[in-house]
Order: sequence, then C-alpha cells, then structure tokens
Amino acid sequence: MSIKITLPDNSVKEFDAGITTEGVAKAIANSLAKKAVAGKFNAQLIALNQPINVDGALEIITKDSADGLNVLRQTGAFALAAAIKALHPEVKLGQGEATDDGFFYDTDRQEGQLTVDQLPAISDKINALVKANAPIEAVSMSKAEAKKAFADEPYKLELIDAAAGDTINGYQLGDFFDFEEAVVLPSFKDLKHFTLLSVAGAYWQGKSSNPMLQRIYATAYFKEADLEADAKQRQEARDRDHRAIGRDLDLFFVDPKAGSGLPYWMPNGATIRRVIERYIIDKELADGYEHVYTPVLANLDLYKTSGHWAHYREDMFPPMDMGDGEMLELRPMNCPSHIQIYNHHIRSYRELPLRIAELGMMHRYEKSGALSGLQRVREMTLNDGHTFVALDQVQDEFKKILRLIMDVYEDFNISDYTFRLSYRDPKNTEKYFDDDEMWTRSQSMLKGAMDDLGLDYYEAEGEAAFYGPKLDIQTKTALGNEETMSTIQLDFMLPERFDLTYVGKDGQEHRPVMIHRGIVGTMERFIAYLTEIYKGAFPTWLAPKQVEIIPVSLDEHLDYAKLIETEMRKAGLRVELDARNEKMGYKIREAQTQKIPYTIVVGEKEVNSAAVSVRRYGESDAEEMPANLFLESVKAEIKNYSRDGKQKRGTGKNL
Repeated sequence: MSIKITLPDNSVKEFDAGITTEGVAKAIANSLAKKAVAGKFNAQLIALNQPINVDGALEIITKDSADGLNVLRQTGAFALAAAIKALHPEVKLGQGEATDDGFFYDTDRQEGQLTVDQLPAISDKINALVKANAPIEAVSMSKAEAKKAFADEPYKLELIDAAAGDTINGYQLGDFFDFEEAVVLPSFKDLKHFTLLSVAGAYWQGKSSNPMLQRIYATAYFKEADLEADAKQRQEARDRDHRAIGRDLDLFFVDPKAGSGLPYWMPNGATIRRVIERYIIDKELADGYEHVYTPVLANLDLYKTSGHWAHYREDMFPPMDMGDGEMLELRPMNCPSHIQIYNHHIRSYRELPLRIAELGMMHRYEKSGALSGLQRVREMTLNDGHTFVALDQVQDEFKKILRLIMDVYEDFNISDYTFRLSYRDPKNTEKYFDDDEMWTRSQSMLKGAMDDLGLDYYEAEGEAAFYGPKLDIQTKTALGNEETMSTIQLDFMLPERFDLTYVGKDGQEHRPVMIHRGIVGTMERFIAYLTEIYKGAFPTWLAPKQVEIIPVSLDEHLDYAKLIETEMRKAGLRVELDARNEKMGYKIREAQTQKIPYTIVVGEKEVNSAAVSVRRYGESDAEEMPANLFLESVKAEIKNYSRDGKQKRGTGKNL
C-alpha cells in the first residue's frame, strides 16, 4: 500500500505505508536526513521514527529550528529523569518539560530533596547515557497497565488519571519508562551539549495548595558554541540581577517573615527612589498636572462600580469586613480614586483638560511563586495620572502625554523602545467590557492619533485593559526581554459608569473622556529595570552617593576633606567622607565596589593647591583639578541628567 506525502513546497511524493520522517528525509537528501530530528505531520509534531500510514502533509523538523531545539530539550528532560532514577531509585518523579531556555524535571524525596551537590553525579550519568547511545523506544499502554507500572509513583498516577483517552503514551529506555506525550529523539546521540543549572522549589503543577517539589533546571543545545553563548548570557543575567545588586549596594531587601512581596527600602535605595519621584512630580507639575493624595483603602462598592471587582478580582486582596456592613478593599488601581477627585466638584468645559496625578500606592495579590525582588511585588507605587477631556481634545492630549513620556525616556537614557496598540479580543466577553460601539470608537481614535503623529507601531489583539484600548510602550530590558514601561489608555466606560459630567459652552451636561497614563510604571519595577540596565552603576544624577572623599592622612588632611564635603553638601551633592582608620587603597577599592560615580583623594599636594584628585567609577587613572572646577562640573552633569552633551534620542519624530 502506498501513501501520498505533501511537502512544504507543495510537491507530492508517494511512499510505502509505514514510512517514517527519517525515511522521507533520506529519500530527499542524505544531508537533510542528518539534520532531521522530528516531523510535523498534518501540523502535529511526531517522532523521527514514527510510522506514517495515511496521506498527509509533512514538514521535516531540523536541528536549526525552534521545534528541533524543543525536541532536543524534551529528550534532555527524559534523560534527566532516567539518570535521577538510576542514581536515586527512591525519588518520586513529577513532570518534566522543555521551556524557552532549557528544560526541567520536578522530583520529590521523603528523606531530603536533591541538592546542587548531587548535580555533578547526575550530569555524569546523563553523559554515560549519551555515550552508550541506547535507543529510546516509543511505548503505548492502557491506563490500567500504566497505573500498574507507576504504582509507587503518586504524581505519575495523578497525571494518568487526568490524561484524556484510555491509552498512555511514553518512552522506554531499558527498564526505565516515562509517561510522556511530547516528542523526543530516537536516541541520546545529539544530547552532547547540556548543562544542569540549578535546583529550586516548585509547587506540584504550579498550585500553592499542592506539595512543594524540587525542580532541577537544565539546558541543552545542538552546538557547543550555542551552549557557551548561553552560559555567558546566564552569567550576564546573574551580574545584572537587580536582587543581587540590590543586596550588594544595600538598596532594598524583602524579608518573608515580615511579608513576602513587601520590599523595605534602605537609605541608598530610598535615595534613588526619592530622586525619581521628585523628578517625576516636577515634570508633571510643569506639564499642567495637579498632584493629589488619595487613600489606599476604599469601599468595595467603588470597585464594583468601576468593574475591577468583576474583571480583576483574582488580583485583589480579600475585602475587610469592618463589622458595620462596610467592606473595605486595598486598592488595586488608582483610577476610581481620581474619579472621586473629579466628581467632588461640578466641572466646567473651561477646566478641561483636567490632569490629575499621584504617586499612588496600590496592592495586588500575587502568588508567592510569582514574587521576584522589585519586579513582582504585592505593594507598589504607581506613577499614575488621569486626564479628563472633551471628545475633541483627545488627540491633542494624547500627543502631549506621549511627548512627556519620550522626554522622560531621554533623561533616563532609554532609547530602545517600540509602540504597541493594544486592542481587545472581541471573542473574550468575560475579560472585556461588552460594548462593541465603545470599543470600535475608542480603538479607531487611538489608531487615528498614532497615524496623525506618524509614529511606527504594531497592533496586538487581546492586550487591552478591560475598560479600553491602550498604547503600550515596550522597552527592552538589559537582557533583551520585552516589557511594558508606559501606557496611555482611552476610556469611555468609567465616565459612563460613574456618571461623570461637565458643563459645556451650551450650558448642558456632557460626558468627558478619561485618559489613563503611566509614565514609568511603578517605582518598584522601574528601579529594578534601571538597576539592571545600569548594572548598579547609576548615572551621577541618580546615584545614592555621588562623591566619596578620601583623605590620605586623617591627621593632616581631614580638615581640608571636611571643608570640601561642606561645600559639596551646600551645593546639593550627595557626598560621603570616609574618615575610617583604614588604608587608602582599601577605601578606594570599596568606593569602586559600591559604584560611586566619583572618588576624590586629597593629600598634601591637593591641600596646597586647593585641588582634588578625581577618579571616575570604572577608570584606573586619576585626574587632578581645582576643587571649585570639579564641583561646577559635577553640578552641570547632574543638571544635564548625566548626558554629557549627548543628542536627543528616541524615535527622532517631531511630536
């Protein structure tokens, strides 16, 4: 019996039934067969040696594809499980799978979880499997047979019960069998370039109500050069990790005993945050915003009216029953609070646009496993703002907000960003407010504004807020990942729900449009982003300590050092005088370790010539210059946001 196989170039070839992807690849070219690792038959991934018995379309998956790498890593997860069971038969296996950057396997052991110290032996065992190159056989069995095979594996039994159908598929290696639906390679010969990375706790199937298992992380590539590049990138990630830098520079800490996801800001971190907050407030005041303070608690009814309770409940903390019928809620968003400010007075068209801003503290329920340093927290302070405008003011106000965002980006030297128009998914009526006319109108207005500005953007369905479309400004992190930094959102829904009005020129009541915007997001996430971008070496205007003064001799040069310190403090600089009885070389190295922008040393020569010896962070050579000129140069650098005369960055568009 013959079957017809349609290839990606739409050519059709006949083969005997039972042909495998490997066989098809060999029939086309031996070079293709050497690169083949799996097939995609009728859009379904299949093993390289799986028989094909019916007509269909076949794509040959090769080593240089994302699917091919996924198959290699799934094979790695299988090898990891086999090695663990060979060395530690008492371990109970959870589940393993490939990820975007590697693979993992979850394990459990009653007498103590596996540790990092045991990874080398496991790695050696995997290498032995690779060297032996024993075949991996695909196996199918009934659920009853699978339950018998996994009688001592409680997590596998749970997976078998949850599996659809009556058949369990997996792979056999000698006496080892693993329940596995994903595709793996027919042998371990290509699993030469792998590394076991780390171990960490992980709840079974990601649910905090389930047992905590031990997850072993690893990665693998087809080429050694790719594995080496991955190792360098992971080292760079460790070097830039804001949690490690925050610890080393004493910026912040989180103590789970005091509350997970609740950062404490140490003086250095608090200084950086204070500088940013003052900067943002001054920028907004100059741009016509009125700053307010509003409570972090509000009656639950406020969030029922806004729709947050219906659409955002899972991310909100449980309401607090005050015992008198009032239910108070920690706010997850600031917009209902700013609506209260707007509604406190009768508004006239003459007041519009009315711009309200606040560094508003919010609380969101994040699961423990999702918390991470300052990036994912349970308490955060948002650089929030809401503008209430007439319909014909939307485009001008949108343009004004976008100009402010790009000006702020320039001052922080943020240049790698793109614009995303985020729309609703019209099929998702549970997430998004159900008003087709409102969505059509607001999305077309947002798109029209961007087109009028002449800025490049891309569109993304399903990324809108539940109450309206938005412009998301997507920035690249220090490691090349994309995240949303700023947003501008159009909202016709909340003014309707809260019955917001203003008195127009005609003396009649009209409905305003509400524009939500965040310039730099939350203070927590923004400072985490900056810490990793700058690698802890903050520009002078942001650095918690800007200048470190070190006298050569405490007996002979301390008075001069104190005089310089006083002048710098008067000028508003954040300066520290190191008067400890330590060696000068040690003090200089420590100042470099703390990444202080300027270290100045004063000795007899500097005292006699009213000068300072200046060393910039990261430089080995020092420069002598008059003390007054150094002071003026640092003041100018701070005033210019440490840009050193650089040209404007960003899109280059004239807004």
